[in-house]
Amino acid sequence: MSSSRTTDDTQMDRTQAGRRSILRGSGAGVLALGAFAAGGSMFANMGEASATSSISDTAILNFALNLEYLEAEYYVRAVTGEGLSAEDTSGRWSRGRGESEENGESDGKARSVVGGRKVVFATPAIEQYANEIAQDELNHVRFLRSVLGANAVAEPSIDLLNSFNALGMGAFGTNFDPFENENNFLLGSFVFEDVGVTAYQGAAPLVKNKGVLSAAAGLLAVEAYHASEVRLLLFQRGLAEATAKISALRASLSGAEDDQGTILNGVANIVPTDANSLTFPRSIRQVLNIVYGGVNARRGLFFPDGIQGGKSRDSGDS
Repeated sequence: MSSSRTTDDTQMDRTQAGRRSILRGSGAGVLALGAFAAGGSMFANMGEASATSSISDTAILNFALNLEYLEAEYYVRAVTGEGLSAEDTSGRWSRGRGESEENGESDGKARSVVGGRKVVFATPAIEQYANEIAQDELNHVRFLRSVLGANAVAEPSIDLLNSFNALGMGAFGTNFDPFENENNFLLGSFVFEDVGVTAYQGAAPLVKNKGVLSAAAGLLAVEAYHASEVRLLLFQRGLAEATAKISALRASLSGAEDDQGTILNGVANIVPTDANSLTFPRSIRQVLNIVYGGVNARRGLFFPDGIQGGKSRDSGDS
């Protein structure tokens, strides 16, 4: 995979818009994803914990690392056809309820990744953008792992096949393969990028260490760049209706007016903001609802066995 960067001189038209009411539709998205809303996760109660600011910085960084694992696997597989190396994915492994040592839960190895393959890009510029984002996401994984050191969790099980089929049924009424072509790839990217931005924004008030907060701000900024790049391309390619359906599905899972497609009030909406033109924040629980595919789910969708990192050494947990 190339790590070189190219510059595109596309000029973005930034449109200011207030909050909108999310159309919940028939609720088919939640029904389609409901099958995933079972099981246990080490982060099952983080939504409640966030209200008391009792989460350690290590736990927050590991939460971010889980999301970066997901994004990196998506992009790296799309541009190279291969996943992350064992060197970039091994680490601590937190056992869930009912799991045992003899099942290998503590061996420090990353779990399996289902799905994902090299995309045949028809547009050279989009392939360059994809390579750039893939390198950024891989660098994010490596950066967080270096900051966490021995506390970095191993990559959990990730599903890039059944997850997108379920999302496709919920949003479009059909299976969806983001690796089939470059338009689908951009729509798959849209699923992740806005969630990453809102996740970092929502976690910021929970961070205690200013150095960690500064690093999180840098990560948020890059994810926002990615999100705007993807949103602009989707708007230019006439895929606004598809983004609206994905947006409505995400909003129904988060349970708040915290999502927007690439058209709002009939005009371009490349930068989604609230009435004050601020980024939408999402709580950890709201982010989990989306990546697990169900309200108050403990695992599922992109993380069939849940995410890793609910316990940290600096908080005295083993």
